[in-house]
Amino acid sequence: MSMDNFGSEGGMMSEINVTPLVDVMLVLLTVFIVTAPLLMNAVSVKIPKAAAEVAITKPKTAHISVTDKGDIYLDQTKLSQAQLETQLESASANPDYVVEIYADEKVFYGVVAKVMAAIQRAGIAKFSFVMLPDVNAPNNEPAGA
Repeated sequence: MSMDNFGSEGGMMSEINVTPLVDVMLVLLTVFIVTAPLLMNAVSVKIPKAAAEVAITKPKTAHISVTDKGDIYLDQTKLSQAQLETQLESASANPDYVVEIYADEKVFYGVVAKVMAAIQRAGIAKFSFVMLPDVNAPNNEPAGA
């Protein structure tokens, strides 16, 4: 600490000397400025260009529609229950065969259950129901959550 010679009381001067702090900060700033570009370009690699074709194999999809009157359509062809099962058995040789069921909301459950049974008897393991999202639903959380 230094003495205050300007005052008559002879007290001590209480000021912080910031010069060493500024010196340290300037040294750190210089170090970071020099090392930052070295960290960004550590290894220079020239990447080759190649065009790769993605082999996308879409599974064969059948569309079964069940109207509100109980009529069954396989890809827009009206069939009976027995004809549906025969058509599906011929297609079940392909393991990637997928069936999408479009059932009217007014159709009886028994008709849809018979269609599902025909799909299973034909040996097709992958089938799904197609539905439209309900825009009036309050949220998509399950009940009781």
